[in-house]
Amino acid sequence: MIDPAKMKRQEMKMLNRKLLEISGVLNVESFDSEEFLLETECGFLMIKGQNLHIKNLSLDQGLVAIEGTINELAYVDGNSPEKSKGFLGKLFK
Repeated sequence: MIDPAKMKRQEMKMLNRKLLEISGVLNVESFDSEEFLLETECGFLMIKGQNLHIKNLSLDQGLVAIEGTINELAYVDGNSPEKSKGFLGKLFK
């Protein structure tokens, strides 16, 4: 049986594609006005949009709030060559 205390947990709340609040964030890997790459409890999360910026950031609590026009949310899976290439490209940018 899985110990609930050891389970990874992440919550996302989006309001009208303009405000995204995410919990379970471990690190902000990279960001600019069109793309964020976050390391989360559930894997690397890519957020794409326009005029994106951080509204709130508390890595101690694992919370990030991003404002702007949000167009896409995707977990980057290291098993996919296309996604992996994009992820590695971001790391070595």
